[in-house]
Amino acid sequence: MSALFRPRHLFTDRTHAGRVLASKLKHYADRPGAIVLALPRGGVPVAYEVARALHLPLDLFLVRKLGVPGHEELAMGAIASGGIRVIDEELVRTLGIAPDMIERVAAREQKELERRERLYRDSRPAPDIRDRIVILIDDGLATGSTMRAAAEAVTRQRPKRLVAAVPTAAAETCEALRAEVDEVICGVTPDPFHAVGLWYRDFSQTSDEEVRKLLARSQTAAPARIDSRP
Repeated sequence: MSALFRPRHLFTDRTHAGRVLASKLKHYADRPGAIVLALPRGGVPVAYEVARALHLPLDLFLVRKLGVPGHEELAMGAIASGGIRVIDEELVRTLGIAPDMIERVAAREQKELERRERLYRDSRPAPDIRDRIVILIDDGLATGSTMRAAAEAVTRQRPKRLVAAVPTAAAETCEALRAEVDEVICGVTPDPFHAVGLWYRDFSQTSDEEVRKLLARSQTAAPARIDSRP
């Protein structure tokens, strides 16, 4: 990163980012059948504020990226809640990735997916999203691989409308995502972007316990204020 590049923090933390993002989604407030789905873990504090502000239910959409062995940041697919597996067949063919390698990676990620399902849901079933308006939220998009995998997995469950929403993202990633969902909301798209965490003053890791607490709190939380100021 250039020594001359000094990002201005757009958000204090994920809570602030969620309040700002809610102002971009006001047209979904109180919409019948709409639901906010967070991508754990970082997307949960953001989505919690959005759900409160819009008076919508909050739940999770669990997805685990399947990274290319040796280049884990590159997604060759993903697994998601409900036994869904998405594989980038073209990438797999191009890189010559053997089926047994895909299975090993998928088995490892399935264990983590199941751990999170047990820990976060406490035996609650995943929501039925068929014919519903789904607002899929994360704390930001850099390459967008996880969001794209989640979007494809959600689409297979036939929602009425799929909205991908984040507080901040790389502009080119937002544009690419528009071909895969019904609506994309990217709060701010700094240029140069570099990384999601640069645009938060506090980008500390969201813990499993915080995810559990926010999900429980969402059942009884009072409406939040909407803050449109980054």
